[in-house]
Amino acid sequence: QVQLVESGGGLVQAGDSLRVSCAVSGLPFSDYAIGWHRQAPGKEREFVAAISWNAGSTDYADSVKGRFTIFRDNAKNTVYLQMNSLRPEDTAVYYCAADRSSRLTPRGGYQYWGQGTQVTVSS
Repeated sequence: QVQLVESGGGLVQAGDSLRVSCAVSGLPFSDYAIGWHRQAPGKEREFVAAISWNAGSTDYADSVKGRFTIFRDNAKNTVYLQMNSLRPEDTAVYYCAADRSSRLTPRGGYQYWGQGTQVTVSS
């Protein structure tokens, strides 16, 4: 079955860096766009970043642009989110999701989701 497994979350201080990973199995990984989303306590889940099936296109939420980088390794069926200059407002559960529509870097409507990894940024 399809599985997306996030890892790499943790507790860091403001200004630190952290890389979270999303390992995908059970689908033709190189055919899918992958996105990262996050949900903070008491808030709705929001789009963070997305990367197209061939890594030719990326998209970022304004709140993370210039600080976060999404990239993928199709040989390892894994997508990464490198997070630099972390802020307390980045604290959330981070989810990855997979999409096989014609959209290169969708911001919603993903077909498959992982269970999430907690990222906590202390001030």
